[in-house]
Amino acid sequence: MSETRARRSRSGGGAARRAERTAVSVETERYIERNIPLYEFLDEATLEIIEYNAETVLEEIGVNFVDSPEALERWRSVGATIEGERVRIPRGLARELCKTAPSKFVQHARNPERNVEIGGKTLVTAPVYGPPFVRDRDGGRRYATLADFQKFVKLGYMSKYLHHSGGTVCEPTDVPVNKRHLDMLLTHMVYSDKPFMGSVTEPSRAQDSVEMCEILFGKEFVQNNTVMTSLININSPLTFDSIMMGALEVFASNNQASIISPFIVGGAMAPVSVVGTLTQVLAEVLAGIAYSQIIKPGAPVIFGTFVTSIDMNSGAPTFGTPEASQILYGAGQLARRMNLPFRSGGGLCGSKLPDAQAAYETANTLNAALLGGVNFMLHSCGWLEGGLVASFEKFVMDA
Repeated sequence: MSETRARRSRSGGGAARRAERTAVSVETERYIERNIPLYEFLDEATLEIIEYNAETVLEEIGVNFVDSPEALERWRSVGATIEGERVRIPRGLARELCKTAPSKFVQHARNPERNVEIGGKTLVTAPVYGPPFVRDRDGGRRYATLADFQKFVKLGYMSKYLHHSGGTVCEPTDVPVNKRHLDMLLTHMVYSDKPFMGSVTEPSRAQDSVEMCEILFGKEFVQNNTVMTSLININSPLTFDSIMMGALEVFASNNQASIISPFIVGGAMAPVSVVGTLTQVLAEVLAGIAYSQIIKPGAPVIFGTFVTSIDMNSGAPTFGTPEASQILYGAGQLARRMNLPFRSGGGLCGSKLPDAQAAYETANTLNAALLGGVNFMLHSCGWLEGGLVASFEKFVMDA
């Protein structure tokens, strides 16, 4: 009898080992921890001038919070001056409100081994965000579908050096807009166990994202831990619309992270100079992060910067240029002075094809992101056509 039990035990152990050998296992590198010195592009005097002028912009020009009476009343309650939809923020108020934002936080994944720390010396890489078009070898350039979205999420999961599943890795245009966010978020939850981003295209969709996470992680866990990151873009110059602010309110009130990110094209929506653009970047970020802390002190946020310049001859945006790198370096310094995580960079280029132009412009931006102290990097795998196209071929090579 004892011999029979022993044989069964050995047989079970062998079956377990065989199952382990045949199981699909995708290796992912731990998020990067930088040990190299950062590039301090701006000196102390220049940084102080930018900070002073940014607060002058908030105090004398102000920021528009449109179609949101609730936001205006919240600002009034903390001491801002309201004129119509214009909020003028007294010097020092926004910076004081920002002090409650954490310097770093953990975003939890479905698989705890994939948790990431955002802030400090860490660098977390995520895929491309937002392109409506894809390009593949057979179909060429075309509108993206849900099937494309699912393939990109699977490829991102398979990539050893992507620490994050991202958000809108492409726009599945074959799904109605009012339910598209549900399919996209479900795809991240089912086909990857890495951290992911929530929907921001409408406040109710942000709430749907929170409720789906409560199903996946448990309601109590979500209320006490950060399981989502979201991208809150500012309508530069100096305008916050009700959709973005509504989404920010949902994420902040539920302890979920938001990237407060101006979307600036220098020379079009901001001054042509590097220092002038950084002044506007800081003013907009200060207002957005301060508002998140009015909603919930301690809500996790990321100081975001997505800046490029415009070709003054053609009007086309440019990527991988010296000006964009200088703005990235300066914004990183400003974020560190506020003791906040920093988002910028990625594999950005303006090329139409994965060619030499795409390679050198992408390399320039990736190098700037590393030296500039980026903590959360969207578009890590690159893009084409100034962000309009995600390429299967390039993504497969990266993955």
